[in-house]
Amino acid sequence: MDSHLPKRKKILYSVIAVVIAVVFLFPIYWLVQLSFKPDMEAFGRVLTYYPHQFTFYPWMENLDDPVFMTSLMNSFINGFLTMGITLLLGVPAAYGMGRYKVRGTSTFLLTFLISQMLPASLTLTPLYLIFNSVGLLGKHITSPIAIAASTIPFSIITLRPFFRSVPVTLDEAARLDGCGPVRAFFYVMIPAVKTGIITIIVISFLNGWNDLVYSMTFNVGANMRPLTANIYKFQSAYGTKWNCIMAYGTILVLPVILLFIFMQKYIVGGLTAGAVKE
Repeated sequence: MDSHLPKRKKILYSVIAVVIAVVFLFPIYWLVQLSFKPDMEAFGRVLTYYPHQFTFYPWMENLDDPVFMTSLMNSFINGFLTMGITLLLGVPAAYGMGRYKVRGTSTFLLTFLISQMLPASLTLTPLYLIFNSVGLLGKHITSPIAIAASTIPFSIITLRPFFRSVPVTLDEAARLDGCGPVRAFFYVMIPAVKTGIITIIVISFLNGWNDLVYSMTFNVGANMRPLTANIYKFQSAYGTKWNCIMAYGTILVLPVILLFIFMQKYIVGGLTAGAVKE
């Protein structure tokens, strides 16, 4: 009988995992299926768990709207610019702190950790005054700079253990082959820590894509607002188009879902590698 206990435990754990997955994924399913229902079915007296009258109208209402397309483009700009700034500054900094003895490394890391605990509302006023003084308000680059300011410390903390784990013999072999420091960094070190790099790419892009606070504060023009700031447009004095809002929300979360589906092994590997005590 004892030999069946491990098998029973596996079955029990599998059932628990499935239940937890269903609980967490059900709101996403409800969001998606509501986006394909007409208003009469979505909020009729009879509750339906899937569209009985399938329609693409809520999706076309969004995709045919030029304001929506502008917001979609702004969200992509936020995501890609945040990702670019984070990679440009965070990866070399993590490499320097991971491969070389830098005086005050512990102080730097403590400062980075503290910066992760600061709420965005605390930094809005100082950043607004700085951007206003240098004439950056209302520019596409402004919000990504502010978002990257909090993403770069995270990238350094995450990538530093990766660079420290790379054997020193790789550096020596690169020098013997005639590689200088810069060439060795791009051709040897970057491929060796690609799991961590992919993690930073995904996290930094999503931070820019999901931003609301910085974009609403620094992008003063309505034509510069991302998707997160314009979801209210289907609310009016005459009612709320909930199925259109659900379609809007589905489009908003779709990149997040796709990135985590296709990059989950890199994200999990990257985050857990940064949690190992050195």
